[in-house]
This record gives sequence, C-alpha cells and structure tokens, in this order.
Amino acid sequence: MEYNYLVRIKTSITLTEDVLRSIDRVDANRSAFIERACRAWLARLEKAKREAADARIISRHAARLNREAMDVLEYQGLP
Repeated sequence: MEYNYLVRIKTSITLTEDVLRSIDRVDANRSAFIERACRAWLARLEKAKREAADARIISRHAARLNREAMDVLEYQGLP
C-alpha cells in the first residue's frame, strides 16, 4: 500500500528502543511503517470478526447442513 502524505493527524506513541530499531531497519519512514502495520492488524481483526460470525451461523445450522450433506452422499451412493 502506498503511503499517502495527505491529511495526517500528528500523534505520539511510546515504543521500546528495540522495536524502534527494528522498524528503522525495515523502513526509513516510521510513520508509513506504523500506519501500514496498524492497517494490517485492523484488517486481521475484522477478518477474524467476520469468520467468527460465519462460524456461529454455520454452528446454528449444523444439524440441517449435516442432514443435507448425508442426503447428497446417499444419493451418490457414497456413505
């Protein structure tokens, strides 16, 4: 993702020295690196949230879905 220098809000964060050195080895632009890392982490959290919701829906309908799957297998002569 390209770093966009427009419309930024200055903030202050506190990091350990070793984390800061690691960031500097990866990218000279600390702000860009931290923004990309935050966006990636937030995307992971959103994906996990969607997957958990999907799992709840599947679990709620598991008995019916399993019956349907067994019907298909029986129709195909595979059980």
